[in-house]
Amino acid sequence: MAAAEEDELLLPRLPELFETSKQILDEVEVAAEPTGSRSIQEKVLKGLQLLNTAAEMISQLELFSPNEDLEEIASTDLKYLMLPAFQGALTLKQVNASKRLDHLQWAREHFLNYLTQCQNYHVAEFELPQTKNNSAENNTTGSSMAYPNLIAMASQRQAKIQRYKQKKEMEQRLSVLKLVVESGEADDECVREYHLLHLRRWIGISLEEIESIDQEITILKGKDSCKEASTSHSSREDRPPMKPFILTRNEAQAKVFGAGYPSLASMTVNDWYEQHRKFGALPDQGIAKETSEVKRAGRQQKDEELKEKEDDKRTVQQAREWDDWKDTHPRGYGNRQNMG
Repeated sequence: MAAAEEDELLLPRLPELFETSKQILDEVEVAAEPTGSRSIQEKVLKGLQLLNTAAEMISQLELFSPNEDLEEIASTDLKYLMLPAFQGALTLKQVNASKRLDHLQWAREHFLNYLTQCQNYHVAEFELPQTKNNSAENNTTGSSMAYPNLIAMASQRQAKIQRYKQKKEMEQRLSVLKLVVESGEADDECVREYHLLHLRRWIGISLEEIESIDQEITILKGKDSCKEASTSHSSREDRPPMKPFILTRNEAQAKVFGAGYPSLASMTVNDWYEQHRKFGALPDQGIAKETSEVKRAGRQQKDEELKEKEDDKRTVQQAREWDDWKDTHPRGYGNRQNMG
């Protein structure tokens, strides 16, 4: 008895919640103020709260069942099928850059729930958008293809044109039926047609919104990946420069055999420049300045080279004389005592 009384109290409130939330959505859609203004955002939050409460009431009242057909739903209850679509539309109106990706995903889920519900009741003939998993798989397979599927693109374009024509026809018919329904003189058949046209209109809106949501999600994820790459690159640039080092098998090998290639630089470019500037050995208009120390060092180097050449000549001459002596003095030439 208590549950029945509670249901009776909830029933009158559901139409009020629906009409108020629908009115808020209409006001936000046609508002001249920017969507990010405080007044608009307050309306958006209020509308979402009303729609959530209405959705809980519908679930408690069990107005819809997957086992029933569209003809079994009362004409006055058909409009409540649009609640998920209203939730998705108001969720997209939320302005928060840090939570934009979450808002897009929630709105997509609301629109997809609405389309699934309409397809189960056979409200209209249309193809359900892909889920997140299926779309991710198709994106990976599509990226591996060299060329896009032109047939699929042409069919999508034709479907958009068809939806646009149907939308214009439905809007004209709805403007006529709206006057009759609001006047209170419409019969059940007219009311039913009015709500069914609204359901079909929101089917086209939901399909378009999901398509734009998927494109925006792809852009946002691409921006996040670029930011991560830039932050990692900047962190690498902030690292202190590494000191040069030499690779050897072990320390003992490095001490005995060396590195196997020229050693590391012992001075910087600035040190080299200062040292040569002190000696006046830097080029000046293409002519190097020679000081006494530089000349003396040059003469010493030349003397050493000449001395090395003379030593080499003397060594070669001694070797040749020794070879000549061995040619004229065979082995055992001086040993004459033991001859028989």
